[in-house]
Amino acid sequence: MESRLRDHINSVLTELGMTDVAFALERPADLLHGDWATNAAMAGAKKAGKSPRSLAEEIKVKLEAINDEDIVAIEIAGPGFINVRLSKTYFVRELETTLATEKYGNNETLKGKKVIVEYTDPNPFKEFHIGHLMSNTIGESISRIIEASGADTKRACYQGDVGLHVAKAIRWVLEEENMAEKIRDAVGGEPAETLHDWEYLLQTGKAYARGSSAYEKSDVVKAQIVEINKKLYTRSDPKVNKIYDEGRKLSLEYFETIYKRLGTNHGDGKAFNFYFFESETGVFGKEVVEKYPDIFEKSDGAIVYRGDEAKGLHTRVFINKEGLPTYEAKELGLAKIKYDAFPYDVSIVVTGNEVNDYFRVLLDAMSKVFPELAAKTEHYSHGMLRLPTGKMSSRTGDVITAESLIEETKEKARAKVAESTFSDAERDEVAERVAIGAIKYSILRQAAGKDIIFDFEQSLSFEGDSGPYLQYTYARTRSLLAKAGDKKLDVGSMAGEDIPSLHKHMLRFPEAVLRAEASREPHHIATYLIELAREFNAFYANNPVIGSSDEGYKLALVQMTSRILRRGLDLLGITAPERM
Repeated sequence: MESRLRDHINSVLTELGMTDVAFALERPADLLHGDWATNAAMAGAKKAGKSPRSLAEEIKVKLEAINDEDIVAIEIAGPGFINVRLSKTYFVRELETTLATEKYGNNETLKGKKVIVEYTDPNPFKEFHIGHLMSNTIGESISRIIEASGADTKRACYQGDVGLHVAKAIRWVLEEENMAEKIRDAVGGEPAETLHDWEYLLQTGKAYARGSSAYEKSDVVKAQIVEINKKLYTRSDPKVNKIYDEGRKLSLEYFETIYKRLGTNHGDGKAFNFYFFESETGVFGKEVVEKYPDIFEKSDGAIVYRGDEAKGLHTRVFINKEGLPTYEAKELGLAKIKYDAFPYDVSIVVTGNEVNDYFRVLLDAMSKVFPELAAKTEHYSHGMLRLPTGKMSSRTGDVITAESLIEETKEKARAKVAESTFSDAERDEVAERVAIGAIKYSILRQAAGKDIIFDFEQSLSFEGDSGPYLQYTYARTRSLLAKAGDKKLDVGSMAGEDIPSLHKHMLRFPEAVLRAEASREPHHIATYLIELAREFNAFYANNPVIGSSDEGYKLALVQMTSRILRRGLDLLGITAPERM
């Protein structure tokens, strides 16, 4: 219908002697204002030499003369807006088509495109904290939306498995083992209470936090850690290698358990299609930097990229004084390594907004080294997820881990799952889904860039703007359809001429998906779903369904609401429980 209306308006404008008028055609936010609205008269008034209102009257007359059977009314509002109302026949036909559409909401705007989305990016030996949880939630939703738009979509995770943070963790383990050796020699045994489970401490990031603290307090320790860091790159110390290999393996296995809980599973049983590591990208990144002395220059023993101050870009170190590649060099190498693994048309990188300035410099350098890849790269940054207690720090160990937030939210959700017929296992499963749904929706409900304060009560509410409210509404539709049994859906049984706003609103779902894809903003879908849920609950509260004279029509509305809620939640990466 949008395309047809646009053709009608362009035809009328041409007839009035105006071409190439850039006008908007959109759904009014308030359904009382019609089904479509355009500012064509206001956009073309200057060219026509007329007032917008006067031109709107002329456009209205000519649009009515087209005699499109799906248009029942054309109205002028305000200074010259033109509102269009559509027929009952149109809405009945569209709902019938929608019910027969297998993947309603999908589109082909990116058909034939290859898109790789990089997100989450936790570092082995460090904590999987709520910042990673935020990146995972956003990146996964963007991936699903792009996939729904027809693209060949791959997920990637890029992880820092080398660097000072690893050396800090390993130095702490070496010190602990040395201390344990002294205790064994002194007491002639191995008192278990004096020995630390260093594997667990490496896996959870606690060893890193303790090693980092020692690094900042002692120049001697700092020098030791710098030396260990060199050994990590050269693989020259068997003892360091053993701790490193085991710690890396444990960290990566632990991350997979969190991905599974979050529903990230798209790579042959693993969460991601591609896993990239700094230990791999660093070698190539260093070669790239050294290959372009005209772009990267030596400075005080290091190699730097001098940012263009006119562009607001600062200077960054790409190879440090020890001759080791920095994050910048590794990221530069990553762009090409990604492309070699999957020749993408678009590469989307999801990070926190604290690295915005860094990424601007990186993309500027990339535009000179790999210009075709820089042009394909999109950096999507988000704010931080916080609790009322404030900001976290992995360096000090004062960190809110993703697992701890999920568990605390789950415990509170469990109290809200009151279905008496649930077994303990079922209640636990629903509480898990509600908790993760609450966290994800809190992240996705707003546009990117702003920090989010996670409020337990608001996020877990079964009323209002929350994930559990959407899940509860979906469960309500499933319950109603179960009660209806095999009763027939019959859109044609609709009574009266007034189209319920629920009916109109559900036909806007594909547009929400299109907006979300074009802007890389899942919040368009989240907002749409909340509006749909409110429309459904208001409709259900005021309209008996089973046993009504137009039962088949109303059941069709329930069925379509159910399908859209499930599909929309899936695009947000949220599971829709059948019962709550």
